[in-house]
Amino acid sequence: MPSGLVISAHAADFVWRSGGAIALHAREGWDMHVVCLSLGARGESAKLWRQEGMTLDRVNAERTDETRRAADVLGANLRLLGHLDYPMRITEDTILQLADTIREVAPSFILSHAPGDPWNFDHELTSRVAQEAQIISQAKGHNPQVPSAKPVPILMYEPHQPENSGWKPDLYLNIDPVFDLKRKAFECMDAQEWLWDYHTRVALQRGNQAWLNSGTRITHAEAYQTLFPRVVSSFPAI
Repeated sequence: MPSGLVISAHAADFVWRSGGAIALHAREGWDMHVVCLSLGARGESAKLWRQEGMTLDRVNAERTDETRRAADVLGANLRLLGHLDYPMRITEDTILQLADTIREVAPSFILSHAPGDPWNFDHELTSRVAQEAQIISQAKGHNPQVPSAKPVPILMYEPHQPENSGWKPDLYLNIDPVFDLKRKAFECMDAQEWLWDYHTRVALQRGNQAWLNSGTRITHAEAYQTLFPRVVSSFPAI
C-alpha cells in the first residue's frame, strides 16, 4: 500500500493546507500519516482563551479532540508529539524520531511548511525540521541496523500570506472529489472557526488558477511548491 506523510507545526495546519491531498489519497487506498509537532494551544487557540477560567490543560484537551476528529474525517493516521508553540523549540531527539518515522512510513511524498513565513516562526522551524529529518532518514550511519529511506519529494504547502513569504506554487492538486470532506474537517477545528471561510476561498482561488493552467474545469484545488527537482522518464509524465 503506498503511503504519504504530512509534518504539521500545529493542529490545524494539515487541515487547512493539505486536507484535500490527505483525503484524496486516503480515498484511493493510500496509507496517509500526519505528524503534528504541537496543538497550537498557546498561539492559535484565541477563541478558547477568551473563555473565563481557561487553562492550558483544557485548551490542549479541546485541541486534541478537534485534531483527532479532523484526522478521522480525512482518513489519516495521526501522531501528536506534544511540543509547545509560540515559541516552539524542537530537540534533536524529535528530529531523529521524525527521521525514524520517515523510514517506518516509507512515504512516496512528504507535505510540510515552506521555509519563508515571517508571520509564523513555528512554521519556518517545522519546515527546517521536516527537511532535516528527511535527509537524516537517508543517512546510512543513522541507526545502521535499519534500512535507510529513499529520496522522496517534499511538497511545501501554502503559507498564510504567500506573496510576502517567497513561496511560489508550481503544482496544483484538483481536490474537487473530496472538498466536502476537507470542509467537514475544517468544521472540526472550532477553536479557529474564523479560518473556515478563509481557506474555502483559498481553495476556490487555487481551483480557478488550476483551471486556467490545465484547461480542465476545476473548482477547488490545493497549491504546492516542490522543494527538489522532479525526475521523469518523459515529458508527458510531468
